[in-house]
Amino acid sequence: MEVPKHLMSSSGEEHKICVKNAFSCSLDARDRRLVCVTSGNSHLGSNIVRALLARGYLVRVTIQNEVDFEDMKKLMRGEEISQLECVVVAKMGDLNSLCDAFRGCHAIFHTSSFIDPHGISGYSEKMAFLETEGARNVIEACGRAAYAKRCIFTSSLLAAIWTGENYEEKKIIDEYSWTNVEFCRENKLWLALGKTTAEMACWRKSKEMKVNLVTVCPGLLMDASHPNAHISTSIPYLKGKFFRGKAMFKHGRLAVEDVKKAAEAHVCVYEAMDHGAGGRYLSFGKVVTKMAEAIELENGLKIHGLLSGEGLEDLSEETDEELQSMLSNAKLARLIGASQKLSCK
Repeated sequence: MEVPKHLMSSSGEEHKICVKNAFSCSLDARDRRLVCVTSGNSHLGSNIVRALLARGYLVRVTIQNEVDFEDMKKLMRGEEISQLECVVVAKMGDLNSLCDAFRGCHAIFHTSSFIDPHGISGYSEKMAFLETEGARNVIEACGRAAYAKRCIFTSSLLAAIWTGENYEEKKIIDEYSWTNVEFCRENKLWLALGKTTAEMACWRKSKEMKVNLVTVCPGLLMDASHPNAHISTSIPYLKGKFFRGKAMFKHGRLAVEDVKKAAEAHVCVYEAMDHGAGGRYLSFGKVVTKMAEAIELENGLKIHGLLSGEGLEDLSEETDEELQSMLSNAKLARLIGASQKLSCK
């Protein structure tokens, strides 16, 4: 496959030209803020790129393989791709290539996740390990190469909801809640395990490297413009021993988020870092609290049985019975509200 002229490899002369160009316009980059988004070929990554471009940022994008550029072209318009500072092939397991990709950047948006695009193997325990190692490398590279050591890390609501406690107790899940990794292993919740261990590794590494880190924990991502886009990623989100999606729903911990709003949340959090924003932010638009909503979600994702059926006989589609939501995104809501007030002044 011929490498497009704006696609730079992490090895060879083309990548060196990309890095040189970044430094040659370093004053402009610092004025407009050059930022890097990992996995620009994902739905979330491409939407974050689009939101950043709309605000006038210089955006560099990393992809894992050259063939991923074809996925980018399906998700982004040609004029949007042409606005990018460059696209860099950088492996999450290759620290040096990440350092090269991040050099000169004001902040890194790390959105990468190891999901089987065909939904066959979904997400495994090995993928959880690889994701954690990749996240640790991203923070290391950010600390070494980014001129302002800032990272906005995409975690997941899954890293907060499986606390390992008595789920019958009505305890609110917020940014202080952490998923129990042993509970994940016992119940084969591999995606929750990967997201949790990756985020924990990021927090530890950020202290060591003195990286200013914030994490965004979105619910199950949905995209109205690409209704089938998240079918393969939704299965590992909801799957686990004894159909954990049903437990999520039954205990008021199943929430969805529009991918565009999740992207806006990432950018909002980044911009608020100038004013002291930090820590974790839970991001979701709707908590699924009725059986009719759960069945509608199942039908949309074409995964019947992960949210309804056996074990939920006391709930039916016809009733208006509503489960109690146990999730709180108040911290992010306050931040977005304050940001909107500032933009109106």
